[in-house]
Amino acid sequence: MFPLFKTTETLLPLILGLTAFAMWVQKIKFFKNVGPAMTVVVFGIIFVNLRIVPSFQDIYGTIITYCVPVATALYLLSMDISQLRKMARQPLIAIACAIFCVSLVSVVFGIIFAPRINEGWKVAGMFVGTYTGGSSNLTAIAVGLEASQDTIAAANAADYVIGIPTTILMFAAPAIMAGSKWFQRKWPYRFPEAEYSDENKSELLGKENWSIVDIAILLALAFGIVALSTKIANAIFPASFTSPGRILLISTFSLILAQVPMIKKLRGQFQLGLFFSLLFLLIIGFLVDLGGFFNSAMSITVYCLCIIAVSIVIHMILLRLFKIRYEYMALSITGAIADGTTAALVAAGGGWKNLVGVGLLMGIIGGISGNYVGIGVAYIVKALIGA
Repeated sequence: MFPLFKTTETLLPLILGLTAFAMWVQKIKFFKNVGPAMTVVVFGIIFVNLRIVPSFQDIYGTIITYCVPVATALYLLSMDISQLRKMARQPLIAIACAIFCVSLVSVVFGIIFAPRINEGWKVAGMFVGTYTGGSSNLTAIAVGLEASQDTIAAANAADYVIGIPTTILMFAAPAIMAGSKWFQRKWPYRFPEAEYSDENKSELLGKENWSIVDIAILLALAFGIVALSTKIANAIFPASFTSPGRILLISTFSLILAQVPMIKKLRGQFQLGLFFSLLFLLIIGFLVDLGGFFNSAMSITVYCLCIIAVSIVIHMILLRLFKIRYEYMALSITGAIADGTTAALVAAGGGWKNLVGVGLLMGIIGGISGNYVGIGVAYIVKALIGA
């Protein structure tokens, strides 16, 4: 009997319906404070753990494959690149601090935990890779260090157990920070709303005057950009760089087209991108099995938790001392621990429209740096523990 919805034919309307409902309830104060991103993730977690939907189905993979790159293209098609010029210095400081903090904490706690973990020094490098540039770096570093399948499986399990709730917290962060008077007092450095959203922009998820022609053109452009970027990336980049290279190409083509006067006149880029990103986030919720929190090797999971928790704390302290705007703090943490596309989705979910591109670029910088830094940290830990 369970799960209640199993087939593509039944899951697709449920997925679209839950996404639409999560957007509709944003008119209610509680859900508006939580934000649409966090709302759909929680819906997903509830539905999968009540066994209303399966923990995985083929349509999930399709949505994961297409929604994030398409959403990225749509977001960037709404970008006025002139708005990014004044954001150059602080984002670089923020992502550099994130990479430094993750590396430092991985080395320090690696001295403690690596001797207790099979191939622990390799795990240290793998975690640095994934928490400076995403899961693809974890796999790349694991292959580069010739880690065993058991080690790779254990590292991924720990990353899942600790990383998923951390990602959920990241999506909730914009609403939490904006709604906390205590946080506003302690961290007064932020953007005036007019600087990260269009002055003519209506309320997020409010009523808009759109043309179906605009929507058709935008979808054609977004899917076309993704298809072209994928083809070029597969043709010119090595396998280890195909994924970040693809995102770089999607970003470049989208930003170039966004400056074309004819495309600037189109309406609905940001909202349409948000819709695709919410579909993706609902699937992320479906993938959260709460039982998994009790099924990972203890030492490697605690090591993973220490890296994330302590590096975030040190990172926040440093950026507060440097008087960095808190939006950059949130996006740099997300860009490092998750990836650029997730940072872009966090910016979009928080209504930080003109920071979407900045979040994406932070993640790309972290992703490019991750393999180098991760392998370096692995050998530092190896030398320190005498492995």
